[in-house]
Amino acid sequence: MSGDRSFPDSAGSLATDSETVSPVARAGLAAPVLGDAASAEALDEIKTAVGDVQDLDVAQLLNHAIAAIHARDYARGEQLALEALARDGQTGVAWHILGVSREKLGDFGSSMRCYEAALQLLPNPTPVACDLGRLAFHLDMPELAAQFFQHALQSRPGDLETLNNLACALRDSNRFDEAIDLLRSALQDHPHAQTLWNTLGTVLVSRGDSATSLTFFDEALRLQPTYGKAHHNRAYARLDLGDVAGALEDCEAALRLWENSDANDQATMRFTRATVLLALGRLREGWEAYEARLSPDLMSVATFLIDRPRWTPGESLAGKRLLVCGEQGLGDEVLFANVLRDVIAAIGDESLLSVAVEYRLVPLFQRSFPRATVVPHRTVKHDGRMFWTAPSVEDWAAIDLWTPLGSLMSTFRATVESFPQARSFLVPDPERVSHWRQSLASIPGPKVGLLWKSLNLRADRGRQFSPFEQWRPILETSGITFVNLQYGDCEAEIAQARQDFGVDIWRPPGIDLKYDLDDVAALCCAMDLVIGFSNATFNLAGACGAPVWLLTGTAAWTRLGAQNYPWYPQARCFSTPDYVDWSGVMAEVAKALGAEVSRQDVPPTV
Repeated sequence: MSGDRSFPDSAGSLATDSETVSPVARAGLAAPVLGDAASAEALDEIKTAVGDVQDLDVAQLLNHAIAAIHARDYARGEQLALEALARDGQTGVAWHILGVSREKLGDFGSSMRCYEAALQLLPNPTPVACDLGRLAFHLDMPELAAQFFQHALQSRPGDLETLNNLACALRDSNRFDEAIDLLRSALQDHPHAQTLWNTLGTVLVSRGDSATSLTFFDEALRLQPTYGKAHHNRAYARLDLGDVAGALEDCEAALRLWENSDANDQATMRFTRATVLLALGRLREGWEAYEARLSPDLMSVATFLIDRPRWTPGESLAGKRLLVCGEQGLGDEVLFANVLRDVIAAIGDESLLSVAVEYRLVPLFQRSFPRATVVPHRTVKHDGRMFWTAPSVEDWAAIDLWTPLGSLMSTFRATVESFPQARSFLVPDPERVSHWRQSLASIPGPKVGLLWKSLNLRADRGRQFSPFEQWRPILETSGITFVNLQYGDCEAEIAQARQDFGVDIWRPPGIDLKYDLDDVAALCCAMDLVIGFSNATFNLAGACGAPVWLLTGTAAWTRLGAQNYPWYPQARCFSTPDYVDWSGVMAEVAKALGAEVSRQDVPPTV
């Protein structure tokens, strides 16, 4: 390993320059990646490397830097490492120490560049490769993390920590079979390693087999009853299986046992607990806990760059000039817009409201709230951190208060009964709705729009969408024209429908289903029905009043413990008892769709 410099190029993968992103802090698995660049064991290893430094003054500076990091004085560690590098910029261990200090200070981009410099200079770069792998993993770059861990494993064959971390990176890269094979082999050598059992459970959850995963979480907890991450991850599996009360029990246990978890995992646990409370229908408590999504300890959280007072839930909005900030991704911006008409009523004048949303949503929101000011926001990623801005706001002094959109829920949606019964809360372009109805009029039968995936199907999110093959019974329902509403690359699925099912899915001409969202909303409202999983387009359809059928998990938190779907009263839910096999749900939808077609074929009673 010491002579190998064929490391992956991480600099090109990290956003060191600003780029537009769509941040989503999501409740999910507490990542069981082992190790910490600033742990006592890691610092001892670095101190050993300092012993090889020939310049005694540089070595003394670096030993003081290690002591500062051990005392959690990371700024002092950074300063001392820089002084050492000023004396000798080719000291690899100094770059390593600087990388650790900056990682702990939250300067992830610079930290990664320091680690890269250390890789090129140290005779034994394995510890740095492990640190780089962990950092890449926490920055949601699992493919890159896997490469670093694989390199490290070459010089540390059989090392428990490296094996576990590689399995986590493989899991989050959707390489489930590889992760399972790796863990099974590792468990033969480490049968009492609770972390490996827990990690194996997370792989099964990510693959959709939450029922089987419980066996592995139970074994991890048998080996270590105080293992908070296993409690948290078992809660996630229980929620998938509809055991919401059991999920909350595990969440509470995880939070009592958080001491062995890092700050990111602790914040993830709090966020997961919030969604479990919402899934139980404990809305007021759940929305208050939902503020955990904004915790600065979450690696994926965006910092709002707004120099104005933030609104506090319960504070009067009457007569206030309020800026509402869209957040959590495009689909959630649409979903949470359910609350805006109530906010306008509380302010008393729509013209006092400003709304910053994803730029593709601006025309739709401006039409829906014509007297409000609607501007695009921009979220940029720089050196591993995300920042929310609204560059179109010219006069910030004209804003009295601001709030993230989701933070309004605890005040205005504290109960299921507080959700409006109106069929829509966003207004599609009536001319475009008419255009699409005319375009569809020449096509026979009811027009049913389809949505079968998200652009983000990596790791545990992918389990929430069925394989396209399981759409067969729906697509084989006779008398229907199916219309593609699915954005992104879907050529393979459309070809599969034609070749394997004998069904041509009609593709609407002259529209970009990913970017022309105002026209997409109108197209959805021209449909007789929209069927799909919860993605951005499904939320557009529901918010604009289109008839929608939702394919979902039994205890998906957005159902808020209700039998219906409170956000869109016209929605009909079809729920799977687990994520392993969607065939039962698809057969149920196909049956209901056939009945709907038959009902429409019955002539009216004279």
